Amino acid sequence: MGLVGYELQAITKLPIIHIVVETAKAVKKQGLKKVGLLGTTFTMEMDFYRNKLEEYGLDVLIPEKQETRDYIQYTLKEELGIGFINPQTKDNYISIATELAKRGAECIILGCTEIPMLISQSDFEIPIFDTTKIHSQAILEFIVS
Repeated sequence: MGLVGYELQAITKLPIIHIVVETAKAVKKQGLKKVGLLGTTFTMEMDFYRNKLEEYGLDVLIPEKQETRDYIQYTLKEELGIGFINPQTKDNYISIATELAKRGAECIILGCTEIPMLISQSDFEIPIFDTTKIHSQAILEFIVS
């Protein structure tokens, strides 16, 4: 949880259910250690997301080429962000995720809410973790517990 999350929790006395923590728990529950992470350039390149996954003992891989990360950012904003589903973009995301798997990723984390509009578990043989679904489930479980 970032500093803002801790501050908010301290002020409100309400629990914060962190999307990355819940995702890390879901990955660990399946006994996986090396994850491929897809998301915005901010999510893939900055430490806040990767560090939280690493705190749970996970090794994080992101697309190696800057142009690939920039492409993902562009399509998130200019296509998926406005609800446009492009079949070629889907094929490209599958190729990007497949490349992460070839580099050793045992699963792929869809670290942006729009990505599951484009790709899902049915597109892959390795596990796919939809962070929005995981986060929503964790919140629901907290509410009913």
